[in-house]
Amino acid sequence: MKWQGRRGSNNIEDRRGRRTSASTAGGVGGVGLLVILAIGWFLGIDPTFLLQGNDQPTEYSTGQAPSAEEETAAQFVSVVLADTEEVWGNIFASQIGETYNPPILVLFSGVTQSPCGNASGATGPFYCPVDQKAYLDTAFFAELRDRFGANGDFAAAYVVAHEIAHHIQNELGILGKANSLRSRVSEADSNAISVRIELQADCLSGIWARNVEAQLGTLEQGDIAEALNAARQIGDDRLQRQAGRVPQPHTFTHGSSEQRQRWFATGFKSGNIEVCDTFGTDRL
Repeated sequence: MKWQGRRGSNNIEDRRGRRTSASTAGGVGGVGLLVILAIGWFLGIDPTFLLQGNDQPTEYSTGQAPSAEEETAAQFVSVVLADTEEVWGNIFASQIGETYNPPILVLFSGVTQSPCGNASGATGPFYCPVDQKAYLDTAFFAELRDRFGANGDFAAAYVVAHEIAHHIQNELGILGKANSLRSRVSEADSNAISVRIELQADCLSGIWARNVEAQLGTLEQGDIAEALNAARQIGDDRLQRQAGRVPQPHTFTHGSSEQRQRWFATGFKSGNIEVCDTFGTDRL
C-alpha cells in the first residue's frame, strides 16, 4: 500500500504515554454488550470478564513512550483513517444520498477507558458506538504479524477498515437494531447475530478496499492477498484450534476463516453496500 507522504486524518485522539485516573463502569448496557462481544479477536477467551465493572477508581498506566515502530504505525493509521473518510464520504453521497460523519480513532498504549468498557492490548481493536470512537493499540499490529501470521501493511489496513466498518453500521442504524434483537434471543442465537454483524463489517471493508484502488490508486500487488490472509488468520475456527479447542460454531462471534474471506471478497468485487446484507441471507 502506498501510504508514505500522504495526507493523514485530523480525527485522531492520541492517548499514548498518558496516566489517567478514572472509574470503571458499573455495568454495560445492551449496546455496550454488543461491542464487548464484537471485540473478540482472541476468541479462545470468554469476554464476560470485560463486563464486570466495579465502580472503583482505577489508575491506568499506558506505559512507556511509543517506540519508533509504533510511531510509524500511528502515522500509517492516520493515513488509512483519512482514506476511509474520503472513500466513505463518496459512497454515502453516491449510494445512499447522505453525509458521512467520520468517527474519532483513539490511539493508546497498554490500557485506556471507553464508555463500552476498558480497552487494552489483550482485547484488541474495537469500536464503541456510545462515543462513536474506534480504539486501537498500535502494538496490536505486531501481534497480528507475529502471533497470527498476518503480514503486510494492508493486513493492518484491513484491521482499521474493519473497525471503521462498525461505525458505518452504527451510522446506518444496524448496530442498534441488532442489539435489540439480541436482547430477546438465546445465547447461541445472540452469537449468530454477532457473526452476521462481523461478516457485514468484513464485506464493508472489502468495499472500502475496492474504492481505495478506484479513487486513490494506492493499492500495490499483493495487498488484497494480505487482507484476505488476515481475515483467514482471525476466523473463529482457526483461533479456537490455535487455543487447543475443537471449533464450536455455536460459540462463534465473528465467523469462520472461509466466511470472513468470502464476505471481504464479496464487498471488494461489488463495491455496493447492498451486497453486504448478511442479515437477509440464509448462506453466511
